[in-house]
Amino acid sequence: MAELAVLYDRIRPDEKMLFEALDDLGVPYDKVYTPQLTLTFDEAGQANVPWKVAIERCVSQSRGHAVTRALEGFGVKVINPAHVIEVCGDKLATNSRLAAAGLPTPRTGVAFDGESALKLIEEMGYPVVLKPTVGSWGRMVSKLNDRDAAEAVIEHKEVLGGPQHGVFYVQELVNKPERDIRAFVVGGRCIGAIYRTSEHWITNTARGAKASKCEVTPELADLAEKAAAAVDGQIVAIDLVEDPGRQNKWGGLLVIEINHTMEFKNSVSTTGVNIPRLMGEYAISLLN
Repeated sequence: MAELAVLYDRIRPDEKMLFEALDDLGVPYDKVYTPQLTLTFDEAGQANVPWKVAIERCVSQSRGHAVTRALEGFGVKVINPAHVIEVCGDKLATNSRLAAAGLPTPRTGVAFDGESALKLIEEMGYPVVLKPTVGSWGRMVSKLNDRDAAEAVIEHKEVLGGPQHGVFYVQELVNKPERDIRAFVVGGRCIGAIYRTSEHWITNTARGAKASKCEVTPELADLAEKAAAAVDGQIVAIDLVEDPGRQNKWGGLLVIEINHTMEFKNSVSTTGVNIPRLMGEYAISLLN
């Protein structure tokens, strides 16, 4: 058994690229299919696992968080740690960390029932974006252009019920130039970035946006690295938007969210950066 593990529940192109990079690096590692993993705790605190370091790559956030928590109990260094998954997996928690660190985000508000949410939206002014606090790939994100749209979406969320629908996370709609930026940070260093361009207001490659290379300026690198540090992220992707009308020391850049299990399949050829190899090298550095 190896001292390094890659935890996964689905093998996507990203995981295949990571496996190939680790193979090229010549480091022994175990591919661990987490749905079949069992862990036993005993009074001596001994684990039935040999790993010192693990890279968490689960698509299921709840599964990835749970297995990370368990392995950390046995002293395994997991990338990213459980507390990072908790923060990055919740947009409100992420925004709170960014605000505490003094980093720029779109104007954001949160309410906890429908009536308060409508009042908040009216105070912020249309258009606004209503997001679930937990989610990815641009799903369940609504652009509200007027009161009728706001009332309809709020009613749907209240009728659907559930704890996630009881939190109304609202952001201003930034007048971005039909693109956003994804910056990759590994071990505290911004290693590359891409533009994600689309005529749709949701600029996400999962929704058809096109990836192209983005120059890593000193401002972009500084903000991405500070954002990663704000959530203690070891290997993370920082999603940002450009606001031409915003004045800040980062040239109008704003942080939207942080991804703790980042996808990179569209970014290696685009940036010219071997992202999975750098991920592997960082994991190997933690073995020592």
